[in-house]
Amino acid sequence: MSGGSSGIGLACAAELAARGHRVALLARDEARLAQAIETIRRDHPAAQLVARPLDVSDASACEAAVAALVAEHGPPAWLVNSAGIAEPGLFLDQPLAAHEAQLATNYLGSLYLSHAAARHMAAAGSGRLVFVSSGAGLFGIYGYSAYAPSKFAVRGLAEVLRVELAPLGIGVTVAYPPDTRTPQLEAERRTKPAATRLITAGGGEWEAEAVARKIIAGALAGRFTVAPGLPTAFVNLFHSVIAPLLRARQRRLIRAAEAGRPEG
Repeated sequence: MSGGSSGIGLACAAELAARGHRVALLARDEARLAQAIETIRRDHPAAQLVARPLDVSDASACEAAVAALVAEHGPPAWLVNSAGIAEPGLFLDQPLAAHEAQLATNYLGSLYLSHAAARHMAAAGSGRLVFVSSGAGLFGIYGYSAYAPSKFAVRGLAEVLRVELAPLGIGVTVAYPPDTRTPQLEAERRTKPAATRLITAGGGEWEAEAVARKIIAGALAGRFTVAPGLPTAFVNLFHSVIAPLLRARQRRLIRAAEAGRPEG
């Protein structure tokens, strides 16, 4: 479970623990991992949990972490790729380092862990890979030039692995969560351009636990895509068809933001 110390990753870990799975929480901050284990055990005292500090942008560290967990606990039944960062900003204002950091965590982190885990799943003849993408991985959104491409890439990887790994008994699910009340969402708000705030407003916010229940239930049901909430589900189904309308709405809201006035 990457990104397992908070947000959707932590909620997915709790959901799987409640279903009787032994869960390994992976995240960079060792103190936050310890807090995450305490949080899960408050509701699930019998939960079987382990925690390992891991920077998912380090390919060798991902390989070593998966190998150690397999040696100790056997091949993984699940891998939930939930580690992610989002730093909105305008393309000409953000340094390349911001683009590289979001690509490294959001896409390469998912790639590295999945590449390591899928080998063991294939040898076992079963497993589930879950990728947490975003609505920003379905169509271009003003202010997300660093974030959206990383989530498009996650979606693309999931599309390919869906067909490649199915004959090996490995299921693949990609999730497109709506805005979810997490520490990441709070951090994201600090750098959102005004137009981006207008564009992304109005869709409501979900609790991480509700999103996690949808993701895990969808993966268990063998669904390839999970898009909680009607707005996200609609965009998931029809994003190619409605793309011109979405772009027109964005242009309208960008003009409104530049004029300093709200517009629906």
